[in-house]
Amino acid sequence: MSINFDQFNSIVSLFHHQSINLADKPYLWKKSDDQFVSLSWKQIREQVEAIAQGLINLGVLKGDRIIILSENRPEWQVADLAIMAIGAISVPAYTTSTSNDYEHIINHSGARCIIISSHNLALKAIPAVLKSSKCQNIIKIDQDNKKYDDPVNITMWNKIIEENKDSSWNVIEKDNYKNFNLKESIKIQKRTDTACIIYTSGTGGSPKGVMLSHGAMLTNCTGAQELLQNLIKDLNEIRFLSWLPLSHSYEHTLQFYEMGIGAQIYYAEGIDKLLVNMSETKPHFMTAVPRFYDSLHTRISQGLKKQGMISQLLFSITLKLGEKRYYNQDMSKIEKIINNILDKIVRKKVKKRFGGHLRALVSGGAALNFEVGLYLTALGLPLLQGYGQTETAPVVSANPPEKIKLDTVGPVFKGTEVKIASDGEILVRGENVMNGYWNDPEATSSTIIDGWVHTGDIGSFDEDQYLKITDRKKDIIVNTGGDNISPSRIEEKLDIEPQIAQSMLYGDSKNYLVAIIVPDKEQALLWAKENNKKTEMSFLINDEDFIKMIKEVTNKVNKNLSVIEQVRKFILFDEEFTIENDMMTPTMKVKRFKVKNIFGARLEELY
Repeated sequence: MSINFDQFNSIVSLFHHQSINLADKPYLWKKSDDQFVSLSWKQIREQVEAIAQGLINLGVLKGDRIIILSENRPEWQVADLAIMAIGAISVPAYTTSTSNDYEHIINHSGARCIIISSHNLALKAIPAVLKSSKCQNIIKIDQDNKKYDDPVNITMWNKIIEENKDSSWNVIEKDNYKNFNLKESIKIQKRTDTACIIYTSGTGGSPKGVMLSHGAMLTNCTGAQELLQNLIKDLNEIRFLSWLPLSHSYEHTLQFYEMGIGAQIYYAEGIDKLLVNMSETKPHFMTAVPRFYDSLHTRISQGLKKQGMISQLLFSITLKLGEKRYYNQDMSKIEKIINNILDKIVRKKVKKRFGGHLRALVSGGAALNFEVGLYLTALGLPLLQGYGQTETAPVVSANPPEKIKLDTVGPVFKGTEVKIASDGEILVRGENVMNGYWNDPEATSSTIIDGWVHTGDIGSFDEDQYLKITDRKKDIIVNTGGDNISPSRIEEKLDIEPQIAQSMLYGDSKNYLVAIIVPDKEQALLWAKENNKKTEMSFLINDEDFIKMIKEVTNKVNKNLSVIEQVRKFILFDEEFTIENDMMTPTMKVKRFKVKNIFGARLEELY
């Protein structure tokens, strides 16, 4: 299904159009009583109208900010659309954040209301709500009958829908409230209006609130449609599996593209049930961040070691010929025949584990490890790597399925301009550029200069006008010799080793590089058993033989690096960088400044 996203003045007008045209067709799917059940476009529209009226009844006005704190589920999109429909602004929040994070977002955004899905999330958010003078209302989605001792005003989601579902929406005054009319409300909306405020992950400090307009997200949808049109043109129905948090700008905008093409969206139950859900829903597309693909690569390669010799041999040949196909290298007649056979007995089996219908896996949010991308592509799982930022709504470029170049992030999206500054920084201009940072004119003026977003990323174009990202401007290490070194590129090479879970380089203004390395726990404990050592991470990171083994791994990586890029020394840490210990952002990026604050003194001792 093809649609002209440029004809709509808002996200809500797009939904209005689709909900009328596709009324009784299935749209959003969720797990209920151990099976996926669907809600039709008409049912979602009715809920949107009811929640919109409920927000008006609570005193929410145009321009007010409403926080959504929920895992991916149909109610998330209903809430998002209802907020936008009355001219208010949705503020997504990560379920993995802390009470302190919620306090910052509530106070900084000046939110009037927060929509919370569950009891556990309410327990985390209520302390933050109590500290706010403006956030007077909580709308709770789950009907769990839990009671709270705190003096907060909680309205149940189902009660709002029940009270407002049978009204006929004429724009009249009734009981001092203006009744809501979806058809009328969209007439006064503009593409330039701020639709949502998405807070950045805060890799370098406090999160900033990015104001995205309706037009910014709609123009991204235009680019996505052009990118994927050849993959969907023969499909009667299109299925997406939604797993990446909807609080991430990547998944948040993607849902509106899915809406525009009339796709069906299945909400995954969580990372632990992702493969099961893929098998159940048989999706055509799924998006994820590179860390997911890294773990997928590890899981497949480690699982292979438990297979028999014949299976391992077939797998090895599949990878070899798959790589040849990716590089467009000539194959002999025998190799072509073998490759076709392997399509049926190896790649088909791999695809079946992911539902059997995948047209593409999309990667974004951070740099994809080239070796991981090549590995999965060779196995018949085409990976489309893209690039963007929350500030650009978010996609700037992506690899087209017709010509994938895994070491790039593809050509620039339609409707977006990119130029490379004299220092290599990537600058972006177009309708997809944010309206600015909420309540932060200083940060806005230093990021958007003459209409161009200064991304802070370093890159270049190749001969096919595919964009390449080489590093973060702020993360580049400059050694004592004045050489610019890309830490992320080296960390990728370290992290792909089975024995290493995570790493972070250090060495600004130093004469060589050092690192903090987090060993892979599963591999470490396996090594401990094989070497008659204590199976405790706290012991292993101080064990001379274990340290020697990690040193051998780093030496192996160093052989493929230039002298100035080589890791000379390291310290080991027995705990992964996580959101919970505040060393990783909700978008799975390491908070370098936090790690440096904690380990800086120990890293300095290595010199």
